[in-house]
Amino acid sequence: MSDTNAKIRNFCIIAHIDHGKSTLADRFLELTGTISKRDMKKQVLDQMDIEQERGITIKLAPAKMEWKGYELNLIDTPGHVDFNYEVSRSLAAVEGALLLVDATQGVQAQTIGNLYLALEQNLEIIPVINKIDLPAARVEEVCQEIMGLIGCKKENIYLTSAKTGEGVEKILDAVIEKVPVPKIDTDKPLRALIFDSKYDDYKGVIAYVRIVDGNVKPGDKIFMIGTESDSEVLEVGCFKPQMLKQDSLETGSIGYIITGFKDIDKCRVGDTITLKEKKAEALPGYKEVKPMVFAGIFTKEGDDYNRLREGLLKLKLNDAALAFEPEQSLALGFGFRVGLLGLLHLEIVQERLKREYGLNLIVTVPSVAYKVFKTDGSEIIIKSPQELPEPNYIESIEEPWVRVDIVSPEEYIGNVMQLVQDKRGIYKNTEYLISEGKENKRAILHYDLPLSAILVDFYDKLKGITSGYASLNYEFIDYRPARVVRMDILVAQEPVEALSTIVYKDNAQYVGRKIVKSLKNTLPKQMFEVKLQAAIGGKIIASEKISALRKDVTAKLYGGDVTRKRKLLEKQKKGKRKMASMGKVDIPPEAFLAVLRR
Repeated sequence: MSDTNAKIRNFCIIAHIDHGKSTLADRFLELTGTISKRDMKKQVLDQMDIEQERGITIKLAPAKMEWKGYELNLIDTPGHVDFNYEVSRSLAAVEGALLLVDATQGVQAQTIGNLYLALEQNLEIIPVINKIDLPAARVEEVCQEIMGLIGCKKENIYLTSAKTGEGVEKILDAVIEKVPVPKIDTDKPLRALIFDSKYDDYKGVIAYVRIVDGNVKPGDKIFMIGTESDSEVLEVGCFKPQMLKQDSLETGSIGYIITGFKDIDKCRVGDTITLKEKKAEALPGYKEVKPMVFAGIFTKEGDDYNRLREGLLKLKLNDAALAFEPEQSLALGFGFRVGLLGLLHLEIVQERLKREYGLNLIVTVPSVAYKVFKTDGSEIIIKSPQELPEPNYIESIEEPWVRVDIVSPEEYIGNVMQLVQDKRGIYKNTEYLISEGKENKRAILHYDLPLSAILVDFYDKLKGITSGYASLNYEFIDYRPARVVRMDILVAQEPVEALSTIVYKDNAQYVGRKIVKSLKNTLPKQMFEVKLQAAIGGKIIASEKISALRKDVTAKLYGGDVTRKRKLLEKQKKGKRKMASMGKVDIPPEAFLAVLRR
C-alpha cells in the first residue's frame, strides 16, 4: 500500500432535511482552503438554481479537500425522503459518514432512515450535533437521543456550529482518525463504481466514480460491464468542487472520468468500469430503484415531443431514480408516463424540464402502480387511470403499501394517530427516544399505510397538526387488496383526461366534491357558464358551476320602453348558449397543481 493511498479518507454527510449539511460542507471547504474566501458563497455545493432558491439539496455533490497532509473526499447528500436513492449511492462510495443532528430539533425520521442505510453498508458513523449556537439548542437532550439511537458514548459526539465555524476543525481531525483507510490492491485490474453521471454537450457522458481497484488515466480503453460497451478515456480528474483535470485517478480516490460516450444509455449509474484488455468482475451495484409515483408528462405544443424526450434522457443520467416510458393520450397527444419517488421529486423534475429545456408542460394527476387481476386469470400493472380495465373484466385490485416511521413530540401523538387512522393506517408500535430531560419527550410511531394515502397532502397535514415538529420516513413493503374505481372529471361536459384519478369506492364522493371545488376556485371565468362534474362511469357524483363573465349590454340605453332592455338581454343569452355549445375551456397549469394538492 503506498503512502499516498493510506492518506485518503472518503466520507459523506447524512442528516434530515434542513439540519445544516450544506452549511457544514461550506465550512469544510473554507477551512481546508479548497475554496478561497473571495469565491465563497452560501451552500456552494448546491449548484442548481432550484437548490439555491429552495434551500434544499437535491443532488449529491462530491468535493476533494486537503487537510494536514490527508486527502479528504466528501460527498454532500440530500435529506428529503424523495431523494434517499441519492443518499444510498453516496454511501456505497465511501467508508464513513457524519451523522448530523440539529441541536434544536433532535433526531428526526430521516436521520434514522439515513442512519440505517449507512449501517447496512457497514460505514463508520461519526455523530455530530450542529447549531449549538442557537438559543433554543437542547444539546444535553439531543446527546441522550443519539446515545440511545446508536449506542455511543457522550465523549464520541462532536458539537459544532456550521454557521460560526465552532468545532469544525475537530470534526475534520475525527474524520482522519476514525474513518477507515480504503481497502487498496494496486495489482488488481481497474474497477471503478459509477455513483453518478451527467451529460455535457461538448464532452459527452461524464461518470462520477469511486476507484475500487487499479487506476485509470486518459487514453485507457475502458469497458462498461453492465451495458457491455467500450470507449476511450478522454480525461480524468477530481472535484474541487469544480472539475479539475489530473494525470490519473488512483485506487481509493473519488473523481470523474470523461468516457467519450455520446450515447446516454451506455453509461449507467451503478455500473462498473474496467479495462477492455484486462476485464475484472463487476462490483455489487445498487439495488434497482422502484418508482413509487407515476404521472403523465405532456408538452403543450406537439412539436416539442422530441425535446421532452431528450430532456428526460439527460435528466435520467443525472437522476437515476427517474424512469419513463412513452405514452399516448387522445386528449393530450404524445408524452411520457414518468415514474418518480414522490411528489417533491415530481415537482423538481417538472421545474428542471421547464428551466433547462424551456418546455411548456401539462402534468397529469399522479397515481401509484396498481396490480389488477383480471377475470381471465391474467395479471397487469397499471400506472395511470386510463389503463384501468372496465369493471366487468376485473377480478380484484391490489395497491402498494409502505412502512411509515413518524417522529413527533409526545403531546401531538393523539393528533398523529387520528390523521393516520383517517388515511387507513394500521398501527404497529410506538418507541420513545431516550432522553434524560422529561420535557420534549419524543416518540417514533410505526404504521403500515397505503402509498396513495401519503401521496397528496399527508406531509402538509402532518406538519400542520404537529406545529411543524413531526417528521416522516417511509419504505415500500408489499401489495394489498384495495376497493378502488376510476373517477373522471368533466369540464364543460368534456372529460379532461389529465384530471382522471383512481379513488377508493367509499371515499369517491368526498374526493369528487373537493376536486370540483378546487377547480371552481382556480379556473378563470369564461364568457359562458362552465359546468364542473366528477363522474364514475355514467354517474355524476359531484358538481359545481362557474358563472359566466357578463358584459353590461344595457349600459348604452338611456330611457325608452323596458322591452328594448329585454330584447338586448335575450340576444346576449342566445349568444352565450351558442358559445357554451362550441366553447372550449383552456385549463392552466395552476389548476392541475390545485387538484394535486386539493
